[in-house]
Amino acid sequence: MPDKLNIAIFASGNGSNFRAIHEAIIGGKIRNAQIALVISNNSDAGALEIARGFNIPAMHISRTQYRSDDEFNATLIGALAKHHINFIALAGYMKKIDASIVGAFRNRIVNIHPALLPKFGGNGMYGMYVHEAVVAAKEKLSGATVHIVDDEYDHGIIVLQKTIVVEPADTAETLAARVLNIEHEIYPEAIRLFAEGKIKIENGKVIISQ
Repeated sequence: MPDKLNIAIFASGNGSNFRAIHEAIIGGKIRNAQIALVISNNSDAGALEIARGFNIPAMHISRTQYRSDDEFNATLIGALAKHHINFIALAGYMKKIDASIVGAFRNRIVNIHPALLPKFGGNGMYGMYVHEAVVAAKEKLSGATVHIVDDEYDHGIIVLQKTIVVEPADTAETLAARVLNIEHEIYPEAIRLFAEGKIKIENGKVIISQ
């Protein structure tokens, strides 16, 4: 069994994916893992409130609080070290992760994206903008993607994807709701695979053992 995942969740919003992961852990679906820290750039984020309700350490750390990027990133790295974090899950975090953190946690940072990457990813493609673009493009399929975080937006190696059919009557709102349900399925599953040591990254590809 690999080392226990000591996870930091980074979230900017209501934290529904964070809640899905935490419920999978406390429900026994994910073993060998715990959420040890929640960080948000938004002091009003629902994710912070959820964390406090579960007695999980919760921190508001925003770039606007610091004089420089270096000071901000040093604070983040210090918080991660203090809580012995060895894995990071981005759950609706609206800021780009600095290269210093990506490097320190190489292949140990994951993100969930509400589309089938590499389509509909990149800078500016988040939240409802993604679903509006999918509907406008008259795509037949959409879904969600869990991927490794690297130095570019929505660019890292794909870990898991799940697909749904885009119905002719779908709006961005109805599609978003169905994709969110998919996110809540595959994100905990991806975390489980990492916690059980079933994911290896070799030559730029994910290898999943069963």
